[in-house]
Amino acid sequence: MPMRTLPVELYRAAQVRELDRIAIEERGIPGHTLMNQAGAAAFQLLRQRWPKAWRIEVVCGGGNNGGDGYVVARLARQAGLDARIMTLADPESLHGDALSAAQEARAAEVPITAFNVADLTEADLLVDAILGTGLEREVSGAWREAIAAMNAHPTAVLALDIPSGLHADTGAVLGATIQAEVTLTFIGLKQGLFTGQGPACCGEIHFTSLGVPPDIYPALHPASWRYVGDDLPTLLPHRSRSAHKGHFGHVLVIGGDLGMAGAARMSAEAAARCGAGLVSVATRSVHAGLQAAVRPELMFHGIETPDQLAPLLNRATVIAIGPGLGRGDWGRTMLHVALASDKPLVLDADALNLLAAGPSYRDDWILTPHPGEAARLLKMTPAQVEADRFIAVEDLALRFGGVAVLKGAGSLIAGKADGLVALCTTGNPGMASGGMGDVLTGVIAALVAQGLPLFAAAKAGVYLHGRAGDRAAQAGGERGLLATDLLPFLRQLINA
Repeated sequence: MPMRTLPVELYRAAQVRELDRIAIEERGIPGHTLMNQAGAAAFQLLRQRWPKAWRIEVVCGGGNNGGDGYVVARLARQAGLDARIMTLADPESLHGDALSAAQEARAAEVPITAFNVADLTEADLLVDAILGTGLEREVSGAWREAIAAMNAHPTAVLALDIPSGLHADTGAVLGATIQAEVTLTFIGLKQGLFTGQGPACCGEIHFTSLGVPPDIYPALHPASWRYVGDDLPTLLPHRSRSAHKGHFGHVLVIGGDLGMAGAARMSAEAAARCGAGLVSVATRSVHAGLQAAVRPELMFHGIETPDQLAPLLNRATVIAIGPGLGRGDWGRTMLHVALASDKPLVLDADALNLLAAGPSYRDDWILTPHPGEAARLLKMTPAQVEADRFIAVEDLALRFGGVAVLKGAGSLIAGKADGLVALCTTGNPGMASGGMGDVLTGVIAALVAQGLPLFAAAKAGVYLHGRAGDRAAQAGGERGLLATDLLPFLRQLINA
């Protein structure tokens, strides 16, 4: 199931277990039936994805995740494949449905042995059925050694439900985790698959509900959801034939301290390409004339004092501040004046670093930190932010107000007033280059200028920015991708 056709609802592991319980206890679906359906779906995907694989090594742990693996091995053996099981938990110690699945695999004459690295050698495909979604502590001992051995093996890994060692709720690695080429997840999408280290560990994500009745799902409110841009036609309708530039807002970008003119310019150009009616740039005087010559559609102003900035603030619909702002006297002064205005703001880069040094709160801004900036705002380390990105982004919105965007793989958007967390899966590693955040700031500011509510502007901006990056990468590759490469694709997407 391609990413864009996956469900948008995301759940915590406990919620998926509750869905499983409702299906079994309240709807009378035997757990053994669900396990067999999980194994059958995995085997079908295995045959579709790797049709030439013959020697299948299924590595099983205890619990139901291991039980799913026993079903896969049994079905593969019955289909004539050389399927084998290596265990990290004594099959006789299993309980319930997992024990039944192990007994059925043994009855089907599937070889079952203790895990041995040497036995991986001849495998055409590895199946990870070691640890499920209930993992809460670091993987260690023989379990960690098995994960390392599987990752070192040259063949692909199919992970059942979740790559072993990945935290289902946060996307953090618990000591060690399987690096899967494909992950098939069951019943509900776990939010940790899509953010933090999740995307790097899961590979291609597939989903099956295992036939759980659809009317069960409304019993639980999703923990978050994937934003896929379905509402963009409503948010950005076709323009009236009588429209003029005054209808689409005036973005003021403040930034570009000495030696950093490009950041403000990229942000401003992104705002213009995404439909802002007017775009002004308040930058250092030495930069203004040259930048205006290069991009004459933008209005560059050499600003050195608060008095010079005031008239621009009055004319602006929204203020984007931070790209190339610096942390010196000029940057601090510009931020102080901008914060004293009554205009909505989009803060990035050094505006966030300055805010971390002197925190304030307001409901009419969007903060767009990467994990390092988020860590400074929250007075913690980047590792602590990445340990639970969902808590971090919600904490940002709670402490500072407005809307927070936590950038990174699986960017998260949280709004204090909205009480919601959206996750965006667009984007690629090629976007790990200078200037990408400046462009995002301009995109979001342009959407605010055109009348989108802050939360809608943030999630749509992150989505469009990531899709533009994906299209740019498809056109020329990820390595060497520049922030300005996104601009023509942004224009296309904003008009799609």
